[in-house]
Amino acid sequence: MKPENIRKLFGTDGIRGESGKFPLDSRTVRIIGRSLAGHLSKRTDGRAPRIVIGRDTRESGVWIEQDLVAGARSEGAEVESAGIITTPGVAFLARTLPADAGVVISASHNPYQDNGIKVFEPSGRKLDEGTERHIEKDIVDAFSETAGSTKKNPEADIAERSPADLRRLYLDYLAHDVAHGLSLGHLTMVVDCANGSAWEIAPPLFERLGARVVAINNQPDGRNINRECGSLHIEGLQRRVLQERGDLGVAFDGDADRALFVDSEGRFVDGDATMWVLANYLKSRGDLIDDTVVATVMSNMGLEIALRSRGIKLTRTDVGDKYVLDELLRSGATLGGEQSGHIIFPKLSLAGDGMITTIGLLRAMRDQDSSLADLTEDFKRYPQLLVNVRVREKRPFGDLPAVQNLAEKVEQELGDRGRLLLRYSGTESLARVMIEGESQSQIEGQANALAEAIKTELGADD
Repeated sequence: MKPENIRKLFGTDGIRGESGKFPLDSRTVRIIGRSLAGHLSKRTDGRAPRIVIGRDTRESGVWIEQDLVAGARSEGAEVESAGIITTPGVAFLARTLPADAGVVISASHNPYQDNGIKVFEPSGRKLDEGTERHIEKDIVDAFSETAGSTKKNPEADIAERSPADLRRLYLDYLAHDVAHGLSLGHLTMVVDCANGSAWEIAPPLFERLGARVVAINNQPDGRNINRECGSLHIEGLQRRVLQERGDLGVAFDGDADRALFVDSEGRFVDGDATMWVLANYLKSRGDLIDDTVVATVMSNMGLEIALRSRGIKLTRTDVGDKYVLDELLRSGATLGGEQSGHIIFPKLSLAGDGMITTIGLLRAMRDQDSSLADLTEDFKRYPQLLVNVRVREKRPFGDLPAVQNLAEKVEQELGDRGRLLLRYSGTESLARVMIEGESQSQIEGQANALAEAIKTELGADD
């Protein structure tokens, strides 16, 4: 992407790209830091804005942090670094210290070559879109005014309070406030840290609560984050849980804002099944406000049907934790999340937090004296198929008669025991056909027919 062609750098999860290339090159990162500090200073009545910053284990995170801090301090900001810490850990520090913003340097579940910058408000919500647009404009203006400049600010000292002290604040919050009274004695957990930011937080947290912890993928080297491990690669965790005769396995992604699980029998428990367990537990305690759970359009229909059988309503949003949070705050609901394992408890944190999700699931198991296998027994996942079609343009599906007519026919065939979702990718030139139904062979035929119809109308040249 060329700077002069910038229109929108911030997506639903901040700025993300390949480290070292625009917009995650040294010069642009400094501009972002300077711009953020400048806009924050307009809110502070002359007080120096305060920023807390943290990163995951990618090798590029070190210099990105240094450049971002240098840019922010050039505008007079006070910056504290928590070093390697989870994304929700930074969100917690932003509201607790308090700071005027929390900045995370991470690309979540992406490979190590990528990185990203996302900013949290003191409330724990992501940065407002108005400020994002201002920062994008500042980047454009800076390049147009000083094109070719290689001037750099002196390297900033990013150590004020000890990063270990800041991480300890977050760990104490999880152990004391979130897990209060939870004892995990005689429980064996296998914890997959994804060689990411959970590696120094998750094992000591659950050991502190009394569990026997077997930590795997907890030796980050700057390049092995998410590599054949963590929430995108559950198979290794499944094998290890069986080997260790564990009661539970948990896999985090690179920045630990999501968690996926394995039960004692080695079976995978995704975000939908996790929400099923948590919703039933909260309802039994009278803590599920309006008997409602918020999920996205990608959550399996089996979740909706299972919840309905317990008198619980499922409200769906567009894909993205941002939209889940918006609906949680609008409706006052107490539980929401995504199939990917990104679960939000708005009373505890406005950021998805894999540690909080794990504590919630363990509490449901302990309080009900049940295994995870027992608690997920009544959850039946419907066959689900997702087919991607590369397209040359993203025209509304309603403007494509052949596609629209076939979609209507498929919906009639599925009735109330299935679901069709047609949507475009927000980041790639792809149309996505997602179908759920009771018969795998039926939905495969339907999905392939719709994919061919879309390809005929909009297919990109190979």
